[in-house]
Amino acid sequence: MTDETYVYGRKNATRHIDRFWAWLYQLIFEYQLTITKYKPSVQHILIFPHKTYTSMLSKNVNRPSVALVLSSGGARGYAHIGAIEALIERGYSISSVAGTSMGALIGGMYCAGQLKEVKEWLFSLTRRDVVSMLDISLSKNYIVKGDKIIRTLKQMVPDTNIEQLPIPFRAIAADLVTQREVVFSKGSIYRAIRSSISMPSVFKPIKVAHHILVDGGIVNPLPLNRVTRTKGDLLVSVNVSAPASETIEEMRELARQRSRNETRWLSMQHLMNTMTPDNVASNYMTLMVSAVDLQIQRNTVLSQKITPPDIAVNIPMNRFGVFDFDNAERITQAGYVEMHKALDAYEAKQQPLTTHS
Repeated sequence: MTDETYVYGRKNATRHIDRFWAWLYQLIFEYQLTITKYKPSVQHILIFPHKTYTSMLSKNVNRPSVALVLSSGGARGYAHIGAIEALIERGYSISSVAGTSMGALIGGMYCAGQLKEVKEWLFSLTRRDVVSMLDISLSKNYIVKGDKIIRTLKQMVPDTNIEQLPIPFRAIAADLVTQREVVFSKGSIYRAIRSSISMPSVFKPIKVAHHILVDGGIVNPLPLNRVTRTKGDLLVSVNVSAPASETIEEMRELARQRSRNETRWLSMQHLMNTMTPDNVASNYMTLMVSAVDLQIQRNTVLSQKITPPDIAVNIPMNRFGVFDFDNAERITQAGYVEMHKALDAYEAKQQPLTTHS
């Protein structure tokens, strides 16, 4: 037997073994889903000599493609990272993305194929790093210029035109001049993202010709009607500004926890509060954000009624703060867990009913 024949035979044997383990683990995994709820502490990944279970499972289970819609929500949008990772782990391919504000940033980085690198960078940031990213302005119209954040991202992910991305992408902004929604489907990806994340009064708005562009969350925080659709795909939404689902006591405890976090030195919310003018109430920033959050919350509910998604992940906005940028890992985990729960519920409905004679 030649060396070439031996290697070929070994490769064939390895392939058959891999297929057997993938088939077996798939049966175990699907059985677990039918009798238990998904446990976030357990990641359903089995490491093989050359592959992971998830990559092999995606080849053995036919999953529909996903048209993914990511909502606005400031730092709460870190949950989009976990949601995307959960979709990929379960074997779903994302065929298109539409996002607003933080949803545009995370969605754009995914469509550019660089979400892993951006995630690693975000997870490495300390509170001091986050604060150092803010290029504070003396303008009366906004607090942060926002240029430093984009420059840092460009060092990791070079700018490109949206129409050249491998995955169709759309970002939503709002035009204060025409008072209309602006949908970016071509041109610089960073111009689209920077326009979409320009939270009024916080980030400097973007001027394009005679237009003034700000955060798209004020007009279409969950752009279900803007994502590119393909035949047979699933419309999947991740809304991080959903109404609270907790009891009154649970909501009070969450409020106390967030209050403690917001008074920590170098916390984003604490920093924003200290930068408000002395002649304005000390909770000016909190009141403004709360008012905008309420508007966004109502608009996301309305959006889901007008264009119902096939799978909806709804994370109550009171779990995390809009300025919790130093809490990336915990918020990402929440998105990961909630997407798995939503997929569990969807896949359970798709399983054919069995009858016993």
